[in-house]
Amino acid sequence: MTQNISRVKTAVSAVFLAVLFAAAGIAGYGREWRFHIQEELYGYAGQMYLPALSWINRTPEAGFGEWMTRRALDWLPLVSYIDDHETGGTSLEDPETLGKILKAQSDRAAAASVQDSPGGEEKESGEAEETVSPSVDTSIGKLRDFDYLLSHFYTVDSSTTIDESLLDADDLLGRSMKIDTKSEGPKVLIYHTHSQEEFADSTPGDPATSIVGVGAYLTELLNGKGIETIHDTGVYDIIDGKLDRSNAYGYAGDAVEKILEEYPTIEVVIDLHRDGVAEGTRLVTEAGGKPTAKIMFFNGLSRSRTNGAIDYLPNPYIRDNLAFSLQMQLAAENRYPGFVRHIYLRAYRYNLHLMPKSLLIEAGAQTNTVEEMNNAMEVLSELLAEVLLGTEE
Repeated sequence: MTQNISRVKTAVSAVFLAVLFAAAGIAGYGREWRFHIQEELYGYAGQMYLPALSWINRTPEAGFGEWMTRRALDWLPLVSYIDDHETGGTSLEDPETLGKILKAQSDRAAAASVQDSPGGEEKESGEAEETVSPSVDTSIGKLRDFDYLLSHFYTVDSSTTIDESLLDADDLLGRSMKIDTKSEGPKVLIYHTHSQEEFADSTPGDPATSIVGVGAYLTELLNGKGIETIHDTGVYDIIDGKLDRSNAYGYAGDAVEKILEEYPTIEVVIDLHRDGVAEGTRLVTEAGGKPTAKIMFFNGLSRSRTNGAIDYLPNPYIRDNLAFSLQMQLAAENRYPGFVRHIYLRAYRYNLHLMPKSLLIEAGAQTNTVEEMNNAMEVLSELLAEVLLGTEE
């Protein structure tokens, strides 16, 4: 409920500011501007909650004010994303949105996903292991069924859409994710757009106990498996000494591009995050007898549900990105059922255009311990080795 109230406040504030901007820019409002603002607010509330009625009563030709307001509203999904990822913020899978998605999915998919939903009764690690199905049918025959593939492996955010042209199992599984192990030089880059993300028992201000420390451990594990990996510990979400994520993806993208120029042998780029969930939610399973944080792969589709392709955020590697996350997802389902949540699809790009083999990973959440996170990195390193080297330990 708190999450929904926060989102409603954000949306209403953005709508109000957009209407103010439009009102200020239109001549002739004069002393009647308050009535125009009220009228606009009523209109957009109607479009949100009574779309059919709004269509019937639409204005044939939109004026400048309406155009400006609609453009401002296009940014609302981005506002929501920033809000989701604030320290201690809410999960990407808010209960209302997830409920709508699960309603259209199979009973099995609903049962598997509800354990991860905020506010749900997440079981402790030992109990959670018992409720997880031993495996999901990952045969190509089942995966070729678009509805099956979508409902069992994905959560689609309300900001975007996807169809069979992108979720083609034969195409996604036919793309090789193997890296070149013959040439010298680093093959994997790990970085953190949000470097300040911490955990339940982190020491405030100590990077070793934050997402950066978890990334350092993953780097060590991959190097130990013969996958030469470098770790960027740059800070992109602190501006003038304060937490500011408004342009973190821009700063991180610039830095990663420079690293890729310096190390042309890099083939894999991983942006490692931790999620933000309701305080009562525990994203924990058991792997190898250890309490282990669950992880979630995240794809940006550069596609808005409202306007289609986002031309100013091109990504020529969307299918490669999707192939990488799906192959990782299937490897996890086959070896560690319950370790991965559904792959999350959202509208924007999130720097996944910088390399075909790009992953954005939401590992655990602020309610996990550092130990659970490090245990998750041990599992993740095994899965990466399987997909990137074609080996299974």
